[in-house]
Amino acid sequence: MEHGKLKPLMFAGTGSDVGKSIIVTAICRILKQDGYSPAPFKAQNMSLNSYATPDSLEIGRAQAVQAEAAEIECSTDMNPLLLKPNSDLTSQIVLNGRPVGNSSAKGFFRQEGRDILRKEINSSFDRLSSKYNPIIMEGAGSIAEMNLMDIDLVNMPMARYADANIILVADIDRGGVFASIYGSVMLQKPEDRRRIKGVIINKFRGDISLFNTGKEIIEKTSGIKVLGIIPYLDDIDIDEEDSVSLAKRNKKYTQGKVNIVVVLLPHMSNFTDFARLEHDSRINLYYSYSPEEIAKADITIIPGSKNTISDLNEIRNKGIDTAIIDNAKKGKSVIGICGGYQIMGMEISDPLSIESNNAFVNGLGLLPIRTTITKEKITQQREFSFMEGEQRCKGYEIHMGNSELIDGKDYMKVATFDDGSSDGVMINDRCFGTYLHGILDNKVIVDKLVSPYCTIESSDSIDYDQYKDYQYNRLASHVRENIDMDLFYKILNSDD
Repeated sequence: MEHGKLKPLMFAGTGSDVGKSIIVTAICRILKQDGYSPAPFKAQNMSLNSYATPDSLEIGRAQAVQAEAAEIECSTDMNPLLLKPNSDLTSQIVLNGRPVGNSSAKGFFRQEGRDILRKEINSSFDRLSSKYNPIIMEGAGSIAEMNLMDIDLVNMPMARYADANIILVADIDRGGVFASIYGSVMLQKPEDRRRIKGVIINKFRGDISLFNTGKEIIEKTSGIKVLGIIPYLDDIDIDEEDSVSLAKRNKKYTQGKVNIVVVLLPHMSNFTDFARLEHDSRINLYYSYSPEEIAKADITIIPGSKNTISDLNEIRNKGIDTAIIDNAKKGKSVIGICGGYQIMGMEISDPLSIESNNAFVNGLGLLPIRTTITKEKITQQREFSFMEGEQRCKGYEIHMGNSELIDGKDYMKVATFDDGSSDGVMINDRCFGTYLHGILDNKVIVDKLVSPYCTIESSDSIDYDQYKDYQYNRLASHVRENIDMDLFYKILNSDD
């Protein structure tokens, strides 16, 4: 079906974590269902949850999810600037998919250099806009941060450049929805205020009809139509952007299941590596920072980390290292992914102080590898065979550092690639490490992982790709049913 060019549309927030990312995901799927070719765009993202694009570059996971909902391949043009926190004070800057250095918050938010970043971001938007229709943009944080407006790259300046209309998203669950909407609108310059064409009240609990008066008040005080009131999503499963969501997850051992614990590292990255495990009926997946809870698990997973040395020191300080090593000695399964793989080794060195001022630290000693942190970042999608098996598996690499065997023995490799190269070290099928994120999305690997602890050979869960597609459709239906679709398309076609 042929469609005319629609105006770019930005979903901006009254604050952080109001649900912008999930709504953009829904809108991308709705527009795809309606015959359009949408693409997501977020000028600047801050997240430790990233993804490798098909051309071996790096973007925020949220934009990869949104692209998947739109049924297109992700690209760095969808998220040209990514900030990956190394600590509370510094972040790695990833521009157009490649790391360009580290910066403190003070250094990043200075005026100098903003024009260079803005030019790169605008060029990404232009390329994306030439290929897709419409561009569904996502703002960052609050659009009313008065102290940052002159240097902002994501919200109003980006909307101006794209000539985008704006839907303001507010979270009623956290309270203060009237003040946050009114303040966000009235603190804008008049020319920016005119871009705001609608308001979405997100995360509503209870009877929506009871908010009719509230809706009237918002429209009267702000002069902007309420596009929709979206009930709280509590049973739709979409990959989330930030690991803050892990606070809501299970953190306890459960009798009668294969218990898998993910060590809750302070700088944990790519926590979506474990999403598939949550849907396996054989498994109880939980996240913990408690040595006692970790000691109970059948399988311990050490996840990726943005600051491997710092996290290794922290788990030592908490006594978590002893619990992990004891589990391995008892014959329980211990596996490491990316930073977790490095942590399981004999030693980690950081001679260039890329992650830490500690030039050298001993690892847990579970794998015979030595890791050196390097400036070069490896970002690549991968197809591989697991344990030299025949079935093809998929994953991706995002890491800084090289790991090499110390003792020179011929250990089984975790993954073998088509070119004959390999990844990971497997002492036995209960103790191994790999750089491959997404490795546990492969059913054959999960079946192998749980087989020592479960008489059921295979999970009865549906195909994971089908499951994710089903969830995108459920999300789209949920949002479609709770917004004014006529007003939505009017806004997409509005030039005033």
